[in-house]
Amino acid sequence: MICANGWPSAEGLPHEDSDPCHKLGGRRHHGATRAAAIRGRFPEAKISILARPYVADIYRGQNIGNELISYDPKGAHAGLSGRERLAQELREQKFDVALLLQNAFDAAWIAWRAGIPERVGYARDGRSLLLTKKIPVPKPGEIPAHEQFYYLELLRRAGWIKSLPGESFVTLDVSEEHRRQAEQTLLSAGAHQSAARIAIGAGASYGSAKCWPPERFADFVNRFRLHTDADVILFGTAAEQKVSEAIAGGIKGPSISLVGKTAIAALPALLSRCQLFVGNDSGAMHVAAAVGLPVVAIFGPTDPHGTAPITPRCTVVQEKPYCSPCFLRRCPIDHRCMTTVRPEAVEAAARNWLRSAEVASG
Repeated sequence: MICANGWPSAEGLPHEDSDPCHKLGGRRHHGATRAAAIRGRFPEAKISILARPYVADIYRGQNIGNELISYDPKGAHAGLSGRERLAQELREQKFDVALLLQNAFDAAWIAWRAGIPERVGYARDGRSLLLTKKIPVPKPGEIPAHEQFYYLELLRRAGWIKSLPGESFVTLDVSEEHRRQAEQTLLSAGAHQSAARIAIGAGASYGSAKCWPPERFADFVNRFRLHTDADVILFGTAAEQKVSEAIAGGIKGPSISLVGKTAIAALPALLSRCQLFVGNDSGAMHVAAAVGLPVVAIFGPTDPHGTAPITPRCTVVQEKPYCSPCFLRRCPIDHRCMTTVRPEAVEAAARNWLRSAEVASG
């Protein structure tokens, strides 16, 4: 949710021929990029971003809002009393407008209870009565397939932009200080200064259906290392520890695991010190693309036309059985969309990107 003070009235919102919007693939990043667009359009407004703690961690340092407000539904804001407490905190700030990028009923309820006079969002998930500007959800075929246009269309239908500009590349800023800290973290974990670094993202919080099997990741690494002595660095949350251990157990030679050992806030800087990302369709994939890494993205039950990272430096590796894309969190049959993706195909894509990086640097 993006909240603002010092906002023009709905009738006074200007239209322009172009829009500085940027979209970072992966839903948790949309708020930051929309806020950047709003900041460019309304430089005098006070912009606050309400986000879950792990999302707010990514937003920090991007200079796209005046304030980050943490919404912790499993902690301080758990249950009805916690949400009421949050609504009261927002009410005290006397916001003029709430832009609801989430589709959730919860977001609209909190904005309504906070007494924010203008509440803009898609009319879905049973929340229409809580919105003051009810935006119809785009019908199939009305907008381009990629997710970035779903959120841009929200702004267009609200009257805040005139057209749907698409982006070919989106960035996350990483300060030099954070880069230095990340470099020291990697060196302390066993990385080599002179070696290429391959980041592996084998998890996906959406569900197991999006995950390439651990033994395939290990096979890919072993094939890749026949041609280069790259450091292999595993990234992920503590919940992905078993997957990480399975991959490490199948790799011939050393690997470095940062799984469960670093905060999400450190992820952009750590990835920026690598040369290539190989992984599933996940948030880490989008962060890697946004800090400039070439990405080899392994897709299965989801559709890269809708959620591929917004970067020209991406190769999607995908097999498409009849049932893909199904968008299920867990495969009810044999997971064929992922098990038919061959390590050889992933290795070929990775070698092409690393070869390009060597040519560019050399």
